[in-house]
Amino acid sequence: MTTARALREPFDYRLTGEFAGVDVGAMLVVPFGRRDVLGVVVEVADESTVDEARLLEPRRAIELGLPGELVHVARWIAAQYCTTLARALTLLLPPEAARRLSGRRRRVAKAPAQPPVGRLPAAPPALTREQEEVLEPLLGALARRRHHAALLCGVTGSGKTEVYLRAAAAALEEGRGAIVLVPEIALTPQIVARFQQRFGDTVAVLHSRMKPSERYGAWRRLREGGARVCVGPRSAVFAPVGDLGLIVVDEEHDASYKHESDPRYDAREVAALRARLADAVIVFGSATPRPESVARLDVLRLERRVDGRPLPAVEVLDMRGAPGALHPRTVEELAGVRDRRSKAIVLLNRRGWSNFLSCRSCGVVWRCAQCDVALVLHRSARTLECHHCGHARALPDSCPECGSGAIARHGAGTERVAHELGRLFGEGRFPVFRLDADAAGEDGHAAPLAAFERAECGLLVGTQMVAKGHDFADVELGVVLDADATLRFPDFRAEERTFALISQLAGRVGRGGDGLVLVQTMSPEARAIADAARHDGEGFRAGELERRRALSYPPFGHLIRVVCSAEDAGEARDAAVAIRAQLAGEEEATVLGPAPLFRLRGRERTMLLVKSGERARAAAAVGEAVARVAAERTHGAVNLAVDVEPQ
Repeated sequence: MTTARALREPFDYRLTGEFAGVDVGAMLVVPFGRRDVLGVVVEVADESTVDEARLLEPRRAIELGLPGELVHVARWIAAQYCTTLARALTLLLPPEAARRLSGRRRRVAKAPAQPPVGRLPAAPPALTREQEEVLEPLLGALARRRHHAALLCGVTGSGKTEVYLRAAAAALEEGRGAIVLVPEIALTPQIVARFQQRFGDTVAVLHSRMKPSERYGAWRRLREGGARVCVGPRSAVFAPVGDLGLIVVDEEHDASYKHESDPRYDAREVAALRARLADAVIVFGSATPRPESVARLDVLRLERRVDGRPLPAVEVLDMRGAPGALHPRTVEELAGVRDRRSKAIVLLNRRGWSNFLSCRSCGVVWRCAQCDVALVLHRSARTLECHHCGHARALPDSCPECGSGAIARHGAGTERVAHELGRLFGEGRFPVFRLDADAAGEDGHAAPLAAFERAECGLLVGTQMVAKGHDFADVELGVVLDADATLRFPDFRAEERTFALISQLAGRVGRGGDGLVLVQTMSPEARAIADAARHDGEGFRAGELERRRALSYPPFGHLIRVVCSAEDAGEARDAAVAIRAQLAGEEEATVLGPAPLFRLRGRERTMLLVKSGERARAAAAVGEAVARVAAERTHGAVNLAVDVEPQ
């Protein structure tokens, strides 16, 4: 039991006297080498393999520990995602847990929890027949305290959030708790607000933008039962909610549920485990669910919008041979929105001003010094930036190779599109708002979203953020620029993401009246684009599952990626070759590679991809192979990263 990240196995300590009643999940301050560290009890045994005389005793106990079932979750994460138990436990610890080791932090920890401030709950609206039908199996399972997993596949505006609220109310009536996961808290403020309005101060919100003291206060309220509903992004899946009755995973298709650094867990899978352990109901909801979710779960459908309005018409605009970034039809419809003093959303999933710069004389391209990628022009900041490592340099006046001042700008991002649309349609009376990673202020993305919602009319231009869960009643036009850009990614999920992007934007349009979506593309016949234009989600997912079955992709197979990185390309490749050799005896697994990846943050990278029909066995084999290679002195300069089911 220790938070030391390099340790792979627990350490034994003697529990006597005041520590005799300590159980799994307790947090203790223990001596470790020459210092004291925070440890978590992962097992209590009657005897140890270590000589009892050598066993040390803890220094003291931390007031609040972890629920014992979360330690089981940590063990599962360690096994499933090829990480250590110590690393998995760091995901579960209370905010700033290690710093309560100091006297000041201990005083904060021992302060009484603040009492909730009373707030009148909001009255629920009447349910539609479809909502009543999908709620029936969920409420039945809650009443019987039986585990039930379901996929709520509902078109945008069909009332999925009200289903979540009613299920949460039923769980609370049974004396149980609930966890509600959302992709990104700053981009989904409306669902958070609805839970707070309905359930008042029994709701605790947990997310990384909160101050440590605020996060700890919310964590403590949940641990002590003062709050029974936790709403938050990916990490809220570890909230210490007692007697868990319901878990909701909203927008379950969103890739942000996958953690991209070690431990590389998927919050959707962790949520499913917690629901099984607690005999709880879990609801995965989306208008564009993942094909693997459709294949694995009981599907409940909401096929009509609550207000009875149809989904907007979708027109596909062929950009082959079209001059400029905007199709004439797009310009015409945007002008109409301006003239009617209405609102539109324009999506381009690429930020910045221009994709890259090149010298017109010698052809050199400005590239990142640390990564093998071109630098992106950000005009307002007058910088060239790497979107992988964050490196930035001043906008050049001339070519460093030949001295020419003739510099070409290629492509367009959201910054440039917003500027051009403002020039074309703004005229001071039709404001243009921008929503992307560069436009965030101190309060994240709340400001541009709130400003767009308050405005009488206007355009919201942005990356995929503009399509995430927003509920604007007065948007009549949606435009997707360069819709086939995601299709060009070397990823078997590329078609799924393209379909979801178009469908999700369509869901933001026409909620208060008639709506239209224009999709500009160089690939108008692409299956994902054509199916999205027909709102044919069922047909798209059926075709996608058929394709994946033929290729043994999820859910019909499992993928594990191993990335070896080093300053020297040869060292990275040698480590990958050694890992492949260790996996040579695995008959149930196919190993692809080594294959080179682009240099990232100054390190050369090589990848292996393992395909297997048995995930647990493959993960164990890969974990053992990586551990053996990492222990060899010849590979000491190589970093090894394992990603199970990479997104």
